[in-house]
Amino acid sequence: MAIRCVVFDIGGILEVTPSTGWVERWEADLGLPSGEVDARLEDIFAAGELGRVTEAAVARAVAERLALAPRQVEAFLADLWAEYLGTPNQELAEWFRDLRLRYRTALLSNSFVGAREKEQEAYGYADLVDAVVYSHEVGLAKPDPEIYALTARLTAVEPDEVLFLDDTPSAVKGAQQAGWITVLFQDTAQAIAELEAHLQGTVG
Repeated sequence: MAIRCVVFDIGGILEVTPSTGWVERWEADLGLPSGEVDARLEDIFAAGELGRVTEAAVARAVAERLALAPRQVEAFLADLWAEYLGTPNQELAEWFRDLRLRYRTALLSNSFVGAREKEQEAYGYADLVDAVVYSHEVGLAKPDPEIYALTARLTAVEPDEVLFLDDTPSAVKGAQQAGWITVLFQDTAQAIAELEAHLQGTVG
């Protein structure tokens, strides 16, 4: 079948998200060993990805497990979101936005509770596409087969009509197993070239 829908991941694709070193700075400031912040909050981060905790519960856990005062919690979460949101990949976002004239488009993200509001405020993603599927809102995360099936249903297409861009090999493999056509992101120029080749039907 012909491609009718193009789906993008968000983090590392539309957002440039290199490590800011914020966790390491907090560990140094708090006198904690390397990896301790993630160890203490691992279950909260995992629950946040699937929407099993609220933003308020995340803040309480940060305060209790790291022994932080309210202003420190606010600063900690600000650092978390600064890295999470990164900076916009403007070239790719504009290319993707223009696809909506010819294709159905969607975003599929392993996200964190609160991401929709913050990403919409920063980048207006919901205005670019026909559907946004956040793991924290649907209780599923890539590479779970069900999240690919859900995205196809929401865009009213068959699996082999979907072209998908992601920077995580496991997410790409999951999409392939779901019957999607995929491109693994390496850089913007490579991604656009490969996506265009698929859309123009020049990939065998």
